[in-house]
Amino acid sequence: MAFSVKGKSAIVTGAGSGINLCFAKLLLENGCNVLIADLALRPEAQEVANNYSGQSDTPNRAVFQKTDVIDWEQLERMFEVAVREFGDVDIVCPGAGIYEPHWSNFWRPPGTPESRDPRDGGRYALLDINLTHPIRTTQLAISHFLRNQSSKRPKHIIHISSIAGQSPALAAPIYVATKHAINGLVRSLAKLDSKFGIRVTAVAPGVIKTPLWTDHPEKLKMVDERADEWVTPEEVAAVMLALIQQDSVSEIIGDKPGQGTQFPVQGGTILEVSKRVRTVSPFNDPGPAGRPGNTVSDMNKVEDEVYDLLSKEGWGAPKGKL
Repeated sequence: MAFSVKGKSAIVTGAGSGINLCFAKLLLENGCNVLIADLALRPEAQEVANNYSGQSDTPNRAVFQKTDVIDWEQLERMFEVAVREFGDVDIVCPGAGIYEPHWSNFWRPPGTPESRDPRDGGRYALLDINLTHPIRTTQLAISHFLRNQSSKRPKHIIHISSIAGQSPALAAPIYVATKHAINGLVRSLAKLDSKFGIRVTAVAPGVIKTPLWTDHPEKLKMVDERADEWVTPEEVAAVMLALIQQDSVSEIIGDKPGQGTQFPVQGGTILEVSKRVRTVSPFNDPGPAGRPGNTVSDMNKVEDEVYDLLSKEGWGAPKGKL
């Protein structure tokens, strides 16, 4: 084990639910302090926070900091709170993200009834959450790490990419663009590992059974339970922990640990997590198609909705220019 999270401290955005909650919980179970940065805590996240509160009998703690990740001042504040509570930060996961919701969506442009992106707002909420927030959080993390080098401990930034960072998807082009961008960001920062001891990596999950899917019927209709297989957030969290603690990661997780190819872990590593784990190569990668946990069989149902939208007169035209 190259690096133990025990006695270290982490910031995880979006840890009020889903993959990021499972990752925060796993860090806590392994002795790491965690600042949970999110807008709110689901009941299961509140239970985790309670179990690792200052009043609990655990040596490490969880602290909830209400954070809107599109507000840069609030991102700065979560670092300030983490330092005040824990003394230092060793691990940062800018994990908060959303799929392509109707309220910030390529096919439902700003100013249309379903969109919350104002027509003259100059921005998409989806980009702010999925791309701008991880970029800014990464900058803040690097700045903090460089200012606090007295411990000489390795530092880690771990991103949440997706198989959408490798594949096109007509139904969610902005989401796909953000995940391609995350892959590029992670690979571009690879050399920080050898130069400064700051390892920037990412996981690229397949179809994960989290509230991001299960709370949204408009997404669930793409999944055929008879043909498609879910990846669990616990499986993704286990790979995230391995990216931090280990110098290599096995190809296979779940019920067959330690088997298969061993992938070296270093700055710039991106690991696809379906029902198997594999490294995603920057060039000539075979892509995620066909592996269990990477498929949604009924994507055509959402694509048909796109075609219906485009068939309506004046789609996307600025107001008054139909």
